[in-house]
Amino acid sequence: MSDWEGVRLHVVTGKGGTGKTTVAASLALALAAGGQDVLLVEVEERQGIAQLFDLAPLPYDERKIAVARGGGDVFGLAIDAQHAMYEYLDMYYHLGRAGKVLDRMGVIDFATTIAPGLRDVLLTGKTYEATKRTRDSRHVYDAVVMDAPPTGRITRFLNVTAAVTSLARVGPVNRHARATMDLIGSPRTAVHIVTLLEDMPVQETIDAIDDLHTAGIPVGGVIVNQVRRAHLSASRLKAAQRGRLDRDKLAGGLKAAGLEASAAVLDRFVDEAAAHADRVMLEHEQRRTIVALDRPTYELPYITDGIDLAALYELAETLTGQGAA
Repeated sequence: MSDWEGVRLHVVTGKGGTGKTTVAASLALALAAGGQDVLLVEVEERQGIAQLFDLAPLPYDERKIAVARGGGDVFGLAIDAQHAMYEYLDMYYHLGRAGKVLDRMGVIDFATTIAPGLRDVLLTGKTYEATKRTRDSRHVYDAVVMDAPPTGRITRFLNVTAAVTSLARVGPVNRHARATMDLIGSPRTAVHIVTLLEDMPVQETIDAIDDLHTAGIPVGGVIVNQVRRAHLSASRLKAAQRGRLDRDKLAGGLKAAGLEASAAVLDRFVDEAAAHADRVMLEHEQRRTIVALDRPTYELPYITDGIDLAALYELAETLTGQGAA
C-alpha cells in the first residue's frame, strides 16, 4: 500500500541539481503502475519532461508520454503562463480570440510581469483544474504529479492565496485562487522534497519544510536521490579515513588483476580510498539529519549510465518497493 493513499496532487520540489524532474517522472510512472492514469506537469517552461522521455517539445496539450508497468498511462503537460492566460480569459471572461489580441498588444506579458503572483496563480490553477476534471463521473486522472519550482521559492509559488490578495479581493481571479488553495492546503496534496546527501540540499530541505509548515501546506516525503553504495566495509572505511589500509593486500589485489603495484599507484589508491571514506562519513551525517526530520524518507540509487526510460522504470520500481506509490 502507498504511504500517500488519498493524495491527488503530488508536488515535487528540490534544490537545483538534485534531480527533481527525474524523481517527478519516476513517481508518475510508479503511481500509474497497475492501470492508473497519471498526469505529469511541468511549470518552468524548460521542456524537462520532453528531454527526459526523449520526445519533441510538449505543446500546451495533454498527451500520453509513457506506459507504466501493468498497463497504466502517464500523460505529460508543459504549462506556460501565456496559454494558461488564454484559457483563463476564455473560461472566466468568455473572451475567446480576444485573449490573443490582448497578447499581441502586450497586455498579457505586461500583466504577468507587473504582477508575478498572477503567473503562479495561472500555473497552479491549471494543475488544480486537471486534478478535479471528471469524465463519466470519474476523475480523468487518478493522480497529478507536478515538477515544481525549486525549494527556494516553492512556498511562495504554492501559496496562491497570499499572491492573489494583491491582485483581486473579489471576482473570478479570487475565487479561482481560493479554490486552488483549498486543494493545496488539504490532505489531497503532498509536497515531496528531493535532496542529496550534501550540506546545501539538506539545509534547503529543512528550510522548505519549515516554510511549508508555516504556510499550512502539507509536506509529503523526503526523497534522497543519487545515493552511492559504499565500496568498503565499516571497519575498512575507518582504516581508509586514517590512511591505514593494508598496502600489502592492496598490492596483492592489484597484481592479481594484472595491474601495476608501484609505490606511486598504491599512494593514489590510499588517497582515493580516504576521499571515499570521508564522503561516506559525511553522507551518514546528512542521513541522520534527514531522519531527524521525522518525514517518510525514500532513497534512490545513483544511476551510473545516465537517465533514460529504462532508468526511470527502475527508479519507479524502487519508489514502489519503498511504499511511495
